[in-house]
Amino acid sequence: MFNRRSLSIMKRELREKVLSRGFLLMTLLIPLIFVGLIFFQMYLLNYDSNSTASLKIISESDQITNSVRNEFNKLPIVETKSYVITYSTMTKSDFQSQLPGFQKDLLNDKLTGLIYIPLTADSNKLVDYYSKNPNNNSLFNKIKSPINKALINIHFAGKDISDKEISYASENVDFNGYRVSTGKNIKAEGEGNQILSFVFSFLLYLSLILSGTMIMRSVIQEKNNKIVEVLLSSVNSKELMTGKIIGAGLTSIAQMTIWLIPLMLVISTSWFVLPQDLIMDITLFQVFYVLLNFFIGLITFLGLFATVGSIFDNDQDAQSSIWPLMMLLIIPFYIAISMQNNPEGMIGIVASMFPFASIIVMPARMALVDIPGWQFFTAVIVNIATMLLIFPLAGKIYRVGILMSGKKPSWAEVLRWFRYKY
Repeated sequence: MFNRRSLSIMKRELREKVLSRGFLLMTLLIPLIFVGLIFFQMYLLNYDSNSTASLKIISESDQITNSVRNEFNKLPIVETKSYVITYSTMTKSDFQSQLPGFQKDLLNDKLTGLIYIPLTADSNKLVDYYSKNPNNNSLFNKIKSPINKALINIHFAGKDISDKEISYASENVDFNGYRVSTGKNIKAEGEGNQILSFVFSFLLYLSLILSGTMIMRSVIQEKNNKIVEVLLSSVNSKELMTGKIIGAGLTSIAQMTIWLIPLMLVISTSWFVLPQDLIMDITLFQVFYVLLNFFIGLITFLGLFATVGSIFDNDQDAQSSIWPLMMLLIIPFYIAISMQNNPEGMIGIVASMFPFASIIVMPARMALVDIPGWQFFTAVIVNIATMLLIFPLAGKIYRVGILMSGKKPSWAEVLRWFRYKY
């Protein structure tokens, strides 16, 4: 299958892909775009508009009003600069009678939000919020803690409980995670490996889609330009397909290596010192495994995408027919992302050793928990077996479809190509 002529095809693919301006730009820009998206998302999550929110807090008793005011006054100025609060006390009936006037202020943007705290909040902590935007979670996250503490203070008022105990009762439980591994010291677990799990999932998913669509379009272009007929005068279809796929695979593995170089530097040198919460617990062997497993699965996907490109004469028909291949990428990507909640769930374990899915899921899971060695080995064997099974079948379709043009073939006709012998 792989010989001198296949090597020539592979070199041609490498020259066209690696030395192209598009490859260089994508290789360098993708990490920058990815980092930019992370910071942009963080900016959006913490964004405060220039306009100051105007809030009115009304309670059913002076005790609640004073307690809420005291808690807000304790906050640092930096936390209260984005809103202005006025306080008042009135009964439920008075509030209901004045609500139409408050409604006009809300509709005219004189008020951003109106908060009413009834006496029953002392037992059930249910508070009414009126606004044109009643789902303003960003605002809720800022104001709910002082109101919560005020209600706790009132609830425990007069009881033989110190202010320190009340403060303790008002705090939510926080967890410090520690990873326990065989033969290793117990280490504190920060958010670094969760970020790493997402980075692995995103980069592998992105690279598989880019590489697959690139080789599919390359096959279609060569088929339309009749270049393939010139190439087939010197090599057979098996050698042509092998050279193209291996060349494209080496291009993608080089690109992935460049993307992972910063990670390798972080874990193998002291040039970069990450904050304690962002330290990543991963080894160079695991990074090497990611590249190895990725390359094996990549060859399989490239074979499938090249096969789809050989069947059709234009991008539109090909794009509408690759949805099964896209599902083989999208489903594992979503499993990898959702697995961050429980990487030891049965779906995550099975998917990390399942054909096609393990390429994305195993690296993501590996970043979150310690994986037994037999599972690493099983995933590699499964991917090699899948490649050896898929590649000959894809080659049968490729060698027929690459010379077919004109009428768009039906899938029934494509299946009949398996019986052709050359």
